[in-house]
Amino acid sequence: YGASHEINNPLANIAARAQTLLAGEAEPGKRKMLEAIHRQAMRAHEMISDLMLFARPPRLEKAGFDIRLSIERVLEELRPFAEERSIQLNLNETSLPLTVVADRVQVEVALKSVIQNSIDAIGQGGVVLVDAERRTGQAAITVRDTGPGIPLGVREHIFDPFFSGREAGRGLGFGLSKCWRIVTEHGGSIHVESPPTGGAIFTLKLPIG
Repeated sequence: YGASHEINNPLANIAARAQTLLAGEAEPGKRKMLEAIHRQAMRAHEMISDLMLFARPPRLEKAGFDIRLSIERVLEELRPFAEERSIQLNLNETSLPLTVVADRVQVEVALKSVIQNSIDAIGQGGVVLVDAERRTGQAAITVRDTGPGIPLGVREHIFDPFFSGREAGRGLGFGLSKCWRIVTEHGGSIHVESPPTGGAIFTLKLPIG
């Protein structure tokens, strides 16, 4: 944790200074540069936080909750971002209430990571469809998207924290590996398929009890 603080402190200072300068800057060119500085400093801060998730995962605070409600919360949070790109975020209306015993906050972080990845992969104009159902004593959450297909060589490593799926338009940063870490810490699993017709299907499985 010491090293992360040593890096995060100057990053926080850079972000704060950029934000302060932005408040008093009217010239469009300078504002654009300051916004980029702030955005990249925050991105670096987030990546360090994600690395710490692998070094020392947080203690899970488990309780029963309806996974469908969590999916709805995450979709609502991401919807403005998706709408800017003409991307529809849908929850399958046939999904029934489904209680899991898990750390709700961490599970919602995992859901956000995989759905965000689908939005980024689509880029502009498309659909992300989320479903939740009971399968053999587990809750199975599927995230289907109309983004580019994922080659087998990329699928085999897409959850590795230091692997970049840039050529497939996916896997940048730690989003998918963060999702993998959270799900496996719960005793669950995540895998990805890429149908011949294109797109990707991510399936997260979590214990019900």
